[in-house]
Amino acid sequence: MLKKMGIPEEKIPEILQQEKDSELTLDRILISKNYLPEEKVLRFFAEFLEIPFRKDLSGVRVPTDFIQLVPVQFARNSLLCVIDEEEDRALAATCYPLDSQPMDDLATLMQREIEPVLVPKQEISTLINRAYRHKADGVDEALDDIEEEDIMGLATDIEESEDLLDVANKAPIIKLVNMLLFQALKLRASDIHLQPFPDFLQVRMRIDGILYDMEAIPKKAQEAITSRVKVMGKMDIAERRLPQDGRASIRIGDGEVDVRISTIPVNHGERIVFRILDKSAKIYTLDEIGLNEEGLRIIRRYLSYSHGMIFVTGPTGSGKTTTLYAGLQEMDSKEKNILTIEDPIEYNLDTISQVQVNTKKGLTFAAGLRSFLRQDPDVMMVGEVRDKETAEIAIRAALTGHLVFSTVHTNDSASTITRLLDIEIEPYLVSSSLLLVVAQRLVRLICPTCKELTDPDEKTTFALEELNLSLDQFPNRKVWKGAGCDDCFHSGFQGRTAIYEILPIDHEIQAQIVSQASATEIKKGAIRRGLRTLRMNGIDRVLSGLTTPSEILRVTQADIF
Repeated sequence: MLKKMGIPEEKIPEILQQEKDSELTLDRILISKNYLPEEKVLRFFAEFLEIPFRKDLSGVRVPTDFIQLVPVQFARNSLLCVIDEEEDRALAATCYPLDSQPMDDLATLMQREIEPVLVPKQEISTLINRAYRHKADGVDEALDDIEEEDIMGLATDIEESEDLLDVANKAPIIKLVNMLLFQALKLRASDIHLQPFPDFLQVRMRIDGILYDMEAIPKKAQEAITSRVKVMGKMDIAERRLPQDGRASIRIGDGEVDVRISTIPVNHGERIVFRILDKSAKIYTLDEIGLNEEGLRIIRRYLSYSHGMIFVTGPTGSGKTTTLYAGLQEMDSKEKNILTIEDPIEYNLDTISQVQVNTKKGLTFAAGLRSFLRQDPDVMMVGEVRDKETAEIAIRAALTGHLVFSTVHTNDSASTITRLLDIEIEPYLVSSSLLLVVAQRLVRLICPTCKELTDPDEKTTFALEELNLSLDQFPNRKVWKGAGCDDCFHSGFQGRTAIYEILPIDHEIQAQIVSQASATEIKKGAIRRGLRTLRMNGIDRVLSGLTTPSEILRVTQADIF
């Protein structure tokens, strides 16, 4: 069987020995140890066991019975989710074809026969999060359990990687913090804010770039929660007058999540912000990040270059790292030595060597880059160019036969060039090393569940005027809008996509860099030669019904010609 799957003959005894020594099934060993891609393993077992295979679960509605009868902990741990049901049978998505025990348990819970469908792990995980989004997840229950308790009693050692779902025997405060983190992951939140007020502690979550108010926690629990969070982040729980930073690693079933924690003293206590990095989250390909055909063609062309510098630019949270990872995924890591230095490492890429910045130990972006040059690299990714030293090393690496990717914080593509000149990089170095600058922003997508054509209101009419759009450009002179439903928190938006401004560095721009032209001059010339700006790209998305005029106004600036 292993031969048929394409496993080299010399690897087969090793795999069979692992299956014998561990409690894992063959399919789990093949995927977890990277012997074969997950999809290839699932497709093989689908054919071998005569089970259907589905590549994605977009548009699937999970039956209410499943959400009510099956605890979320069971669904997440076993990665099982019912996607269709009839009176006496249910169709369940699984990514573990040889693990029959969870399937039997599910049949008992639902009191019906279960038929499996093989689906990739990430698709099932996303569907479970979506299904249980509005089901009470223990936060209210944990709040009810809180009593005045000994705060110092909470300062117990946290496990190296604690499982959020293991809350059965936890103290109420620990349970509450775990449940808040779990709720944030279900809602796809990137940040959790705990903001103290005179009478309560307000929980806020950033979902699709927008902050939403969630639970209000009683004031009596504030100190205990703060202490618990500091223990998680390995911070000093006695220090309340200075800002502190920490980090924790937590598990949800099989998935690993990194949490960055920041505390600052404010007038009603300490304000806490969690930045959540789900390492098991899907790593997107270039085809999935919102690029149009022309954008894809340009980026793929430059990814094939053997040396030079490619910058992705935009504010914090604009999806720059996702774009860089998508570019790295395109490359053949068997033929090329690819190294990255990041702060933090946001996703784990199996075939690429990734280095975490550690400033306390002297491992900065610049120091890491210097070391990389002695590692015979073909491609290097630098998480961010923040200073002259990092920029100089990156550019000199690009000039000596390496392809270098990095990010920088600027407003648009042309500003990236002037930023490099501002930090005193010689113009001739910039013009001879820079290949491509990609500026991007994330815009919210209209919720597919409650999307409808409506007459524009006053706010939409103003936005259309600002974007120089006419109602004649829309079907029946109506614009697409989300009415608001349970799926989208009544916001009318669900999910995000990126809009892009892709600036190849041609001969004219190289000459402008050497003559130190302004960003405005560079951009004007590029627009005359066909550059599609962020706003132009955003307008295309509005006309295709993906987002709203107000959303494009929120994230882009007016083009100056």
